Amino acid sequence: MASLVDTHAHLADEAFAADLPEVLERAREAGVRWIVTIGISAASSQRCVELAERYPCLAASVGIQPNYVAQAQPGDWDTIVRLADHPRVTAIGETGLDRYWDFTPFDQQEELFRRHLTLARAKGLPVVIHCRAAEQDVLRVLREENERHGLPRGVMHSFTGDAATLRACLDLGLSISFAGMLTYPSGAALRLLAKDVPLERLLIETDSPYLPPVPVRKRVRRNEPAYLPHTLDCLAQALAMDPTELADLIFDNASQLFSRRAA
Repeated sequence: MASLVDTHAHLADEAFAADLPEVLERAREAGVRWIVTIGISAASSQRCVELAERYPCLAASVGIQPNYVAQAQPGDWDTIVRLADHPRVTAIGETGLDRYWDFTPFDQQEELFRRHLTLARAKGLPVVIHCRAAEQDVLRVLREENERHGLPRGVMHSFTGDAATLRACLDLGLSISFAGMLTYPSGAALRLLAKDVPLERLLIETDSPYLPPVPVRKRVRRNEPAYLPHTLDCLAQALAMDPTELADLIFDNASQLFSRRAA
C-alpha cells in the first residue's frame, strides 16, 4: 500500500467533531500515514495543536485565514505567535488573499499575509498559502517580500491557477499542492498543468471537509483524508506514473517541506 500525506485538512472543523477517531482510522486504512491539520483562526489553530498532541499521525499549522481576519479579536495574533513555537506545529497558515469572498477588507488581508510570512521566516517554518481570485495580488506580495527579506519555504495550497501563475509560483520556490478539483471534469486544464510541476515540488491534499474528489463526490458531502488516494490516482494518470511510486515521491516532498517524520 502506498504511503500518503494529506498536506491540508481542516480536522478542527465542526464537521469532524463527532467522529474524528473513526475518520483517522479510515485514513490509516487508506494508507494516509500523517496529516497536516490547518488552522484558520486563533481558536481553530489552538484546536489543531491540541489534536496534534493527542494523535501522533497529525501535525498542526497555525494561522488566520484571510476570510477570518476581520473576525480576529485583540490578542489573536499573539496566540498564533505563541503557538508557532509548539513542537507539534510544522507550518504557518493558512494565510494569503481572497477576492472571491468579501468578508475582510483587502488591506487587512494583505497586512496579515505579510505578518504570516514574517513569522514563518522568523520560526524557520514553511507557509501555507491560500489564493482565490487574487493571483496577481498574491504574487505581488510574495515578490515584494522576496526582494526585501527573502521568502520562507511554502506551498500554494489547492492550486487552481493558470500556466503563468504556476510558473511564477515555481520561480518563487513554492511547492504546488493539488486537491479534489484535479479529479473533476472541469479540472482538465489542471491535469495538463500538473505535468509542468517539477516532481520534487508536487504535493496533494484533501482540503477536508471541502472538495470531495471524483468518484466519491456525488455520494458524500464531507470530504475526509481517506479519500486522498483518488486524487493521487488522478495525478498519477495525468503524469503517466505508477501511483505507488508517485506516493513515495510526494511523501518525501512533504516530509522535507514540513520537516516531519511519520509517526
